[in-house]
Amino acid sequence: MNKPTVQDIFQRFYPAYLEKYTPSPEQAKVARNIINCKTGAYGANVSICEDCGTVHIHYNSCRNRCCPMCQAVPKEKWMDARREDILDAPYFHLVFTVPDLLNPIIYSNQKLLYDALYYAASATLRDLTADPKHLGAKAGYIFILHTWGSEMNFHPHIHAILLGGGLTSDNQWKDNGESFFLPVQIISKVFRGKYLEELKKLWEASKLVFHGTAEKFRNHYAFRELLDACYGTEWVPYCKKTFHGAQSVIKYLGKYTHRIAVSNHRIIRVDEETVTFSVKDYRNEGKWKDLTLSGVEFIRRFLMHVPPKGFVRIRHYGLLCSRSKGKKLTLCRNLLGCKKYLSRLKNKEMPEVLELLYGINICVCKVCGGRMGKPQLKIPQRC
Repeated sequence: MNKPTVQDIFQRFYPAYLEKYTPSPEQAKVARNIINCKTGAYGANVSICEDCGTVHIHYNSCRNRCCPMCQAVPKEKWMDARREDILDAPYFHLVFTVPDLLNPIIYSNQKLLYDALYYAASATLRDLTADPKHLGAKAGYIFILHTWGSEMNFHPHIHAILLGGGLTSDNQWKDNGESFFLPVQIISKVFRGKYLEELKKLWEASKLVFHGTAEKFRNHYAFRELLDACYGTEWVPYCKKTFHGAQSVIKYLGKYTHRIAVSNHRIIRVDEETVTFSVKDYRNEGKWKDLTLSGVEFIRRFLMHVPPKGFVRIRHYGLLCSRSKGKKLTLCRNLLGCKKYLSRLKNKEMPEVLELLYGINICVCKVCGGRMGKPQLKIPQRC
């Protein structure tokens, strides 16, 4: 028996989900894409071996960024492109998160308050790294938004990969070696202040909406109490040790960039009513355990993490932003005396990419080793 997948779960339980919930247009699109991915609903490429006549059919994928079957190649291509941005210098992994008290408001205002999360975190790093007391230089950093915990609960947070050095105002390289140069308590206070200030501005401009459990915060006094509670809570950012070598940075980035709420390998079993999948128990030293949910609840939690339409989850700042990284990174390499890591996949067609990454040659027949004819695209009658 084949191991169950997220697609199996949607195909089985999505009709029951629709009886209970009304998905947003973007959520409905994700569900439809996952259900139909690689089934022939989006067409197929048909090739015939010129030697033995064997017919090979490859069903097209949906290419949705929330589909667990469509992330492998985009992740590899993104990681490969980042090879050209990496320096032989220290890097740090930070996580910016907010108190659970804010989750109802954030979920009701995803685009606005996710953007506020990026702004507050980036402004925190920008100001602190520029401060001579800490680094006194312009650094570079990449942000990746995740909105889930291990149990697919709503838990918005930003993973930051921070370059542990930067350029001073006179274009000299400066770093503190492998020692992290930003006090975590100061990061916490600055980030808290900047995020709550953004939240207040949006409230005062009447740009926030309130649905579900956030409804009570329409009241001015309830909203003020929420802000006071957040100011009184210690926001705990997280920082890991340095990476060792540029290649480690590239591999580490791949763990976070194209991750979705739950992947196929975590699905353990599916029956007529429930889904069981593995989760990390952070209350028990991060050990893995099994969690069983109804199929409808599994889908509800999964769709909570569909980002707003057109939302950019991976963003670059400082030395790594697209406007400046060309000249600035070249200068940094010259100052550090390090080499440039070249992309392996740039400008390559998909057959070349598949062969480089996975050793798959789609131009060779799997049956006889003969030459495959040019694929013919077959379009379904309806999608």
